[in-house]
Amino acid sequence: MSSTTASSRAPKRSSYDAVIVGGGHNGLVAAAYLARAGRSVLLLERLPATGGAAVSAQAFTGVDARLSRYSYLVSLLPRKITEELGLRFAVRRRRISSYTPYGDGGLLVDSQDPSRTREGFVRRTGSERDFEAWQRFYTMTRQVAERVFPTLTGPLPSRAELERIVDDPAAWEALFERPLGETVESVFEDELVRGIVLTDALIGTFTHAHDETLRQNRCFLYHVIGGGTGDWDVPVGGMGALTDALAGAALAAGAEIVTGCEVTGIATDGGRAEVSFEGGRVGAGHVLVNAAPHTLAGLLGEPEPPRPEGAQLKVNMLLRRLPRLRDRSVDPREAFAGTFHIAESYGELATAYEEAAAGRIPAAPPSEIYCHSLSDPSILSPALAGQGAHTLTLFGLHAPARLFAADPSGTKEALLKATLAQLDAVLAEPLADCLALDADGRPCIEAKSPLDLEREVGLPGGHIFHRDLSWPYAAPGTGPWGVETGDPAVLLCGAGAVRGGGVSGIPGHNAAMAVLHGTPGA
Repeated sequence: MSSTTASSRAPKRSSYDAVIVGGGHNGLVAAAYLARAGRSVLLLERLPATGGAAVSAQAFTGVDARLSRYSYLVSLLPRKITEELGLRFAVRRRRISSYTPYGDGGLLVDSQDPSRTREGFVRRTGSERDFEAWQRFYTMTRQVAERVFPTLTGPLPSRAELERIVDDPAAWEALFERPLGETVESVFEDELVRGIVLTDALIGTFTHAHDETLRQNRCFLYHVIGGGTGDWDVPVGGMGALTDALAGAALAAGAEIVTGCEVTGIATDGGRAEVSFEGGRVGAGHVLVNAAPHTLAGLLGEPEPPRPEGAQLKVNMLLRRLPRLRDRSVDPREAFAGTFHIAESYGELATAYEEAAAGRIPAAPPSEIYCHSLSDPSILSPALAGQGAHTLTLFGLHAPARLFAADPSGTKEALLKATLAQLDAVLAEPLADCLALDADGRPCIEAKSPLDLEREVGLPGGHIFHRDLSWPYAAPGTGPWGVETGDPAVLLCGAGAVRGGGVSGIPGHNAAMAVLHGTPGA
């Protein structure tokens, strides 16, 4: 069963044990677990297909390339979920962690060849100091990952319990207590190296290195703990392969999926609930909401929390061939195989944040690029792959939704132009010369602003995490699984739950466990 279709056009029953609002990957995970446990499950999705932001799409007219359109890489999805749901889904490890150009050279981080990485650090910094600091720092984060990641699919630990699990006072201080900028500046000397480290704290999070709220630390933590390793992998077949597998698992277990059905309200008396949608309503023992807390408040008729704000530019491209680099010492097939950093030195990141916070498009917008087709050519037709075509996906930082409010299309065009100019500055030829053309003769490039993400996939403010990421431990009001709301019949199973964010399935799993194994009132 493909996630591009639905199992029925309307609910078959008037009441279900669980109704799931939203058919993104977390909603599908929850549906599969609950249906496999014998519960009657109905999933309602507003869009014509399930998958939410975790989809593959043929983005360009007449071009047989299946791009992961909105979400790109996999790190936080536990093997436990894929194994327990019997998913036929795989990822591929990227040997090259990152490449960061500077001048006519570049810093390549090869995860399988420390000596090669060491040589690159020495060429860049003039000594082995930052390389050795890099090795120590990421050994520390990996140890934290090994200890923290397994806790994400169990009941929430307390802060004190998680600190005991981490069992490393220096690591706890660096990651959980002090602004990340203090640690980065004390550990590393080189501006480029500092920037490479900091970027993981800024993906989808509009903040800076010394933010006292530690939003940057929370974002960084989730980027380095995935899978217990921190590795970010390419989904084989594109991100839609995951949600297709999840939809198939849910349907095989007996869940009903209805697409093209927008939920308009949720009413509850604290015991049971009623879900209204266009054309009808159904009763539910539990309602699991795979939408942002801001959206949930509207469905419940409650005062809305502060509106979240996304801060990224997403650009999808198809190239006839990879561009040549100014740095002739590295093959473009290696440089683009990992994360390709652009205008992301420590100082450039700080300047871009200040400019965007002041309401201006950054003069040098920072971004990073992934080339999925180098790891997984199956997303291209055999003809495209044989011709040397490749996908490129660019994730631009420090592009808050506020910049686009007055002139959405004009601002997006200007930001895209400025972002690509930064990329062209490190290439030996213009990127435009390498773009493929669609069936109508147009360049194969599309850009998505936060406002586009809100309109197309329902992310309030275009925030890819639904709201600021949370610490993975209990706080007042979070509930035992981090998915609970003020009503025991209503649970949050999307990225806005505690331990949500990214393509993980963790909130969906945890909401299902709260129903099956215990949360007050469940």
